[in-house]
Amino acid sequence: MNRVALPLLLLSALSSCNRSAPASVAATVNGRAITYAEIEKQYQSQFAVAGERPSDDQVLIQKLEVLRTLIDSEIMLQRAEKMGLMAMDADVEGKFTELKAPYTQEEFQKQLNARNMTAEDLKTQLRRDLSVQKLFNKEITSQISITDKDITDFYTANKASFNLAEPQIHMAQILVTPMPNPNVRNLKNDKAQDDAHARKKIENLYLRIRQGDDFAMLAQNYSEDPSSSQNGGDLGFIPESALEKANPELRKTVMALRPGETTGVLRTTEGYRILKVITREPAGQRELNDPKVQQTIRETLVNRKDQLLKAAYYEMARNEAKVVNYFANRIAGNPEKN
Repeated sequence: MNRVALPLLLLSALSSCNRSAPASVAATVNGRAITYAEIEKQYQSQFAVAGERPSDDQVLIQKLEVLRTLIDSEIMLQRAEKMGLMAMDADVEGKFTELKAPYTQEEFQKQLNARNMTAEDLKTQLRRDLSVQKLFNKEITSQISITDKDITDFYTANKASFNLAEPQIHMAQILVTPMPNPNVRNLKNDKAQDDAHARKKIENLYLRIRQGDDFAMLAQNYSEDPSSSQNGGDLGFIPESALEKANPELRKTVMALRPGETTGVLRTTEGYRILKVITREPAGQRELNDPKVQQTIRETLVNRKDQLLKAAYYEMARNEAKVVNYFANRIAGNPEKN
């Protein structure tokens, strides 16, 4: 290489390192841009509440949370693309049709309006979600193996919990609190900032449940209950008497549900909840040879392993991705850092 070419190359490299990001770009993931317009759209869907005027700092905190979620989503989407696991048009249209089926056109449009979305926005989100789901199925869920010994060991260690003194209900929950909880450990690190945003968040989650999103995954990503979010919201078996003691009206609501069904949004002292009935169990000792016992244990072990591996997969994927967060740099006072 001649003496003139080398200085020119060095100047070019230095110039590219110091070049500001385009004004519309909030972050890049492996060179692919996430724009401020995308953040604003998601912010309006998740946080914007009519009549509310949050402080400028609060808005920035919430938009940083939105961007973190968009970055994680983009990291996973790129992995799905690289592995040839992108959802096909037929997959997206099929899911879209399934979501529309319970509603009239007017009702469905109201559902979209409540989330500040168009039909095309929803299809775009469905393509991303279905693609990431295919990625997780291939990379994680399909790799989980639970042996008969695993089931026997779990039963032996927890035999007392299968002796039910009274009828019990196996339940799960999604909890959203009106005050940020420093102990929250959901995958998205997503926390409501006040009561209005807690209501907005839980209503959006309820709409997603109605539209077919997986309850356990939503709980893992967004629930603010430190003790159950990492287990997909699983609360274990709850005696019917405990429900009666806690809240007779709540017991009445839960008892009306069939396994697999969820309540609407419930206001409780801790915040806003959505409860799901998984199974009902009569009183008495459950033996290991009971197929329902084995199925319950298998599902518990699979769910635990699935949540653990997904959490680790997110961390690994973040470490391997090249992420430049221009928005955060700008807020921190380092607009040129990349």
